[in-house]
Amino acid sequence: MNTSRLAALLGVALLAVSISSGKQTTLSASALKAFIGARIIDGTGRAPIENAVIVVRNGRIEAVGPSGQVAVPAGAERIDVSGKTIIPGIINTHGHVGATRGLLSGPELYTSENLIDHLRLYARYGVTTVVSLGGDRREAIAIRDAQETPRLDHARLYVSGPVLTPATTEEARRMVDELAGMKVDIAKIRVDDNLGTIQKMPVPAYQAVIEHSHRKNLRVAAHMFYLDDTKSLLRSGVDFLAHSIRDREVDTELISLLKQRNVCVCPTLTREVSTFVYEQTPEFFRDPFFLREADPAVIKQLNDPKRQQEMRSSRSAQSYKRALEVASKNLKTLAESGVTVAFGTDSGPPARFQGYFEHMEMELMAKAGLTPMQILLSATRDAARCMGLAESLGTLEPGKQGDMIVLSGDPLTDITKTKTIESVWIAGNRVPPRERTVNSAPR
Repeated sequence: MNTSRLAALLGVALLAVSISSGKQTTLSASALKAFIGARIIDGTGRAPIENAVIVVRNGRIEAVGPSGQVAVPAGAERIDVSGKTIIPGIINTHGHVGATRGLLSGPELYTSENLIDHLRLYARYGVTTVVSLGGDRREAIAIRDAQETPRLDHARLYVSGPVLTPATTEEARRMVDELAGMKVDIAKIRVDDNLGTIQKMPVPAYQAVIEHSHRKNLRVAAHMFYLDDTKSLLRSGVDFLAHSIRDREVDTELISLLKQRNVCVCPTLTREVSTFVYEQTPEFFRDPFFLREADPAVIKQLNDPKRQQEMRSSRSAQSYKRALEVASKNLKTLAESGVTVAFGTDSGPPARFQGYFEHMEMELMAKAGLTPMQILLSATRDAARCMGLAESLGTLEPGKQGDMIVLSGDPLTDITKTKTIESVWIAGNRVPPRERTVNSAPR
């Protein structure tokens, strides 16, 4: 590596650390905290723990259990959460960060500052970990590499680098080599024809990506749409399905292929919603939980009658509206069949609102027939397992990161109670509220 390139990379890393830690004055100085009195849904699937105590030391959980069984260490900062419910932080296994602002999108927006802004936005909505499946560059990798600190107060980030769409096996292997050199967490391929409007990646090309990625110890996630493509991808060894199957109902053969290697499926139901919902003013434009972070200028743009008419007239929008019905039915079938569902949304592109769409996804999963416990496990324990992060994330257990959400409501009775956020904690640090300034940039 030449000297100038090394200096540039070090500069990005230092900037990431600076941005990540630059607002630490808003955090408590205590490295030892005890959260006392809450009802804890720990993400393991076990019954909630009533009147519990969670002890967090230097960013990680030291102890958790009923108040009569967990002693509060001397010198701990006591945080009274009596009457509240605590759940693990939400893990989004399919998001995007860095390249959008408001309804604008482009490489010029991809900066360390914008990345951190997106990660803070996710965090304020209780999304404490985001796996970015596409468009990631060295700025994101620097932020990821700087996040292993007990002072963290924005969402954790894991990356896949550029989405791979090679046309030949030679190109596939070259692209994988470049990804491995970037030290990404997972590779992503796109096997789709955009409803018949573009050329789909040839089978030998994606087979070469999967095979070469595995040689490099990289797992592969796939963007897909069709049932037949999905079966071929599974037979070729793909590790993660980054969307729902949306052309027709899943069958026993597909379920068998998924379960043979315990491949997880990420529904991204809100991805479909985003393609048609702005054909009129959506109901969530009146939701205070949405409005507290929304930019009025963006709402005004999406409410423009001309834009709405274009969406009503869009063939693809109406096709994806029908695809949502298929995806929802397939989600229920897969969950009932014992396939692991990894929570994810594809949020991040324009009008797929980061943080808020994660809570909308949960409502759509409930509408599809999943129980609140199934949804919470998908968004915590199972998401961590599917992304290889279960050693430190996904449940509230000793040794895990102190990433959690304090709620005033009980999401096991109604999944929309995940919106009753009192506070969000990452590595035991309270996520700061949104800074509001007169000249703040639109989101």
